[in-house]
Amino acid sequence: MADRVHPAPLLPLSTPPAPLPDNSPDASTETAPLRRPTTSTPPPAASYIVHVPKDQVLRVPPPDRERTYRKLAARPARRRLLRRACCCACCAFLLLLVLAAAFVGVVYLVFRPRAPSFSVASLSIDARGLLLGDASLPVRIDADVRADNDANRKTGVDYRGGGQVAVSYSSVELARGRWPAFYQAPRNVTVVSMPLTGGENGGVALLTEEQRGSLAAAAEAGAVPLTVEARVPVRVRLGKVLRTWTVDVWARCDVTVDKLAGQAAAANKGCTVKVKPLLWWW
Repeated sequence: MADRVHPAPLLPLSTPPAPLPDNSPDASTETAPLRRPTTSTPPPAASYIVHVPKDQVLRVPPPDRERTYRKLAARPARRRLLRRACCCACCAFLLLLVLAAAFVGVVYLVFRPRAPSFSVASLSIDARGLLLGDASLPVRIDADVRADNDANRKTGVDYRGGGQVAVSYSSVELARGRWPAFYQAPRNVTVVSMPLTGGENGGVALLTEEQRGSLAAAAEAGAVPLTVEARVPVRVRLGKVLRTWTVDVWARCDVTVDKLAGQAAAANKGCTVKVKPLLWWW
């Protein structure tokens, strides 16, 4: 016969389930909350960026290149010193040029220096040897040259020794003499007399037959062209203190005389004067 199964009595809905004893093996399993299994991983490493100025970066060369590094490191400082010295020298030179230009400009505006003018006043000629072709009769000329400093009101001219004056015909020198040394005050006109001689041959041997013939024809016509050239070393006095170095004044005058014997009347065709640049000093 089959066993009879009796149904178990129903429990009320409001009755909570009975707690399990503490010594039950399923107590810890049922009461502990569910957790996700975790693995122990280290935190990520942090990275930092540090900005250091270039002038504070210390570069240490390797021992085998230390000598080369020191030699190369010393070059920029040496170049800077040379560059600085060159710049200072150029600035000083430019400053001196500016000061010199300003000084010369002030002196020129104050004194207004002008070169003296020259003209031939008269010529006393003894040139019989030129017409006769006789070298034993040298040419002798007494020249009177007029030096005019009337254009300068505050500037005097100090003519130094060693000046030369020459008379030539057709680029052939006939006679030569020395310019005397003297001082010419401002607003002054001086007539300088000087003897000129032609030396042993007197310029006679230097003339060709054609030139001697044209010279005789010009003497007969009463119009002999001659050239008077002078090189005179001078110093210009500006006031009582300022003066210049000795400079050369070159003068050239084209004249025409009516005869080659005795006192001849000289007609000036024009004179040119050239002066080299002046260097000023106290």
